[in-house]
Amino acid sequence: MEDQLVVDENRGMEEPLLSDTDDGKGGLRTLPFIIANGTFEKVASHGLSPSMILYLTEVYGMKSAHASNVIFLWSAATNFTPIICAFLADSYFGRFSMIAAGSIFSFLGMFVLWLTAIIPQVRPFCDKINGYCDAPSTPQLLLLYSSYAIMSIGSGCLQASHLAFGADQLYKESKSNSGILNSYFNICYISIAVGTLIGMSCIVYIQDRMGWGIGFGVSVALMLLATITFLSASSLYLKSMPSKSWCDGLVQVVFATYKKRHMQIPFVGTFEMYHHETGSLCALPSNKLRFLNKACIIRNFEEELTSDGKASNPWSLCTVEQVENLKALIRIIPLWSTGILFSVSLSQSFYVLQVASMDRHLTSSFEVPAGSFSVLIVVFVIIWIILYNCLILPLASKCRGKPTHLSGKTRMGLGILCCTLSLAVSAIVEGDRRALAIKEGFSNDPNAVVSMSAFWTLPRYILFGMAEAFNAIGQIEFFYNELPKAMSSVATSLLGLNSSVGNLAASFIMTTVDNFSKAVGGKSWVSSNINDGHSDYYYWLLFGLLFANFLYFLACSKSYGPSKEESAGRSTAEDYNNTVN
Repeated sequence: MEDQLVVDENRGMEEPLLSDTDDGKGGLRTLPFIIANGTFEKVASHGLSPSMILYLTEVYGMKSAHASNVIFLWSAATNFTPIICAFLADSYFGRFSMIAAGSIFSFLGMFVLWLTAIIPQVRPFCDKINGYCDAPSTPQLLLLYSSYAIMSIGSGCLQASHLAFGADQLYKESKSNSGILNSYFNICYISIAVGTLIGMSCIVYIQDRMGWGIGFGVSVALMLLATITFLSASSLYLKSMPSKSWCDGLVQVVFATYKKRHMQIPFVGTFEMYHHETGSLCALPSNKLRFLNKACIIRNFEEELTSDGKASNPWSLCTVEQVENLKALIRIIPLWSTGILFSVSLSQSFYVLQVASMDRHLTSSFEVPAGSFSVLIVVFVIIWIILYNCLILPLASKCRGKPTHLSGKTRMGLGILCCTLSLAVSAIVEGDRRALAIKEGFSNDPNAVVSMSAFWTLPRYILFGMAEAFNAIGQIEFFYNELPKAMSSVATSLLGLNSSVGNLAASFIMTTVDNFSKAVGGKSWVSSNINDGHSDYYYWLLFGLLFANFLYFLACSKSYGPSKEESAGRSTAEDYNNTVN
């Protein structure tokens, strides 16, 4: 049966066209406003996150573990809300409304955070000379946390609709202009990377040199500019109406399968016994996860089908395509779960504290802010993407004498392996740094800077860059290829969901390690005083978890079998060999 399953992925799919609509809406002229909105938002938001742990520990007097958990939860919310916002945009409000709302919410959230930096009464009193801070009151924490919540909502709305809304402005009627859409996505990715780099370097530098008030104020001004830029072209946009969400079909399959749970599935089926849309080539379900096939089996043609061949009750009878969509989503879940610990390792705030305690002078007069070291990940991501596409693949193809390409699933595994190695490097460097701090008499001084260059952490960021370039992009490519085209929005949202769960897992691991190490050894491994704690042990623990996760990935990959991309690659290689021979 499985071999007979054919999905027409091009059905209803059209390519973009440059010409304007009949009413003059949409087209290339709208793209600068959309791209500018996304770029300014990235500069503003990524200018806040790198140094946030320093803001919480220095201004609010939080312990490092507590501050890390706050940031983990904030990041988790920011990465989870795109899933909800994508559903709302597709089902109710439309993408324009979601981007407009996201821009406004992001501005309001940053504005509230800025208030905590410029109004002394809304934050706890801190004596920087003596290193003493009052405990923040409940209203002060509520104001701080509300800013995070509002920014998470805004970011979710923007991430869910930004790329797709820009693509909506280009018409999809001619294959001759398909390269225009690809060019648009490339420009968007480049603008996002540039915005991230500027935010994590320039904005963080302003915070470090001019204070939190001015630094946060710059982000507020940029977000206001992003909002005005986008809304100023409101009359030019092509605003598509929301359509039925993919989520409805998945839920209907679950309900229909449950209603027919006592039905026996025949081992041999025919096209007639399964419900499928007229003209669809997806007429027979696969044998994988066969129990779900019950949802598309027709028990009584007269009762379950209308005169035009549609299901009388879609909650009792679904199409074969709906069933296969759910199967595809379920099958990728194990491989998707391997990215959770990958996200845990990348979201650690202790990297900033480690760098802050080391010599960060690039020259005798220029000191790199601790928060700006995170920008190295973005830099090396870009470097590795360019090297992979422009040097490694062409060289490998030349050496092997045939086209060479790593599948998305293979790159996911390489990313996890690079991430595992980066944690071993972090543990070794931290062990040396802590030993030097104790030798120099800084055991009880958490603010001391040891005579060890922070650039010893550079190998970690190189490996993180490789890991991100391989794993994150590999995930997007793998999910996009494996899931049906009708679920492409799900595919592009799974990486964000992975990061959200990863941040929650990171918070749980941090809390568990903090409590367990204090109970057993009397001192926390993740103490606010990293010279007195044992961050190196914490990194070795993460290394062990990531190594186990890599073995888990290998098992999941073997169980999954060859992906569509790998199967297509083998066919292409065979055709190439036949042509050469």
